[in-house]
Amino acid sequence: MTKEVIENTSKSNKKRDLFLSLLFDGIGMMSYLVPVLGTLSDVIWAPIAGLLLLRMYKGTVGAVGGVIVFIEELLPGLDFIPTFTITWIYTYLIKKN
Repeated sequence: MTKEVIENTSKSNKKRDLFLSLLFDGIGMMSYLVPVLGTLSDVIWAPIAGLLLLRMYKGTVGAVGGVIVFIEELLPGLDFIPTFTITWIYTYLIKKN
């Protein structure tokens, strides 16, 4: 593959991952909208979020992030933490350098 093709693919993956990260963080925070059902939805969302993060971000970053988002979604009061977006920032802005 040429350097230009690789750069274009990398840019599109970066944008796609940012969009998905914001979307999944928003879904995780929606449990605040319905107080009683929110806790039940967190129990369902936690393993899904963990698997999604694991698939989005490969390697150690995905594995550690998946565990963190799973725990964060299960523990009450921590849904406000944007774990997907923090992982995106780490992957594309911090780790890149």
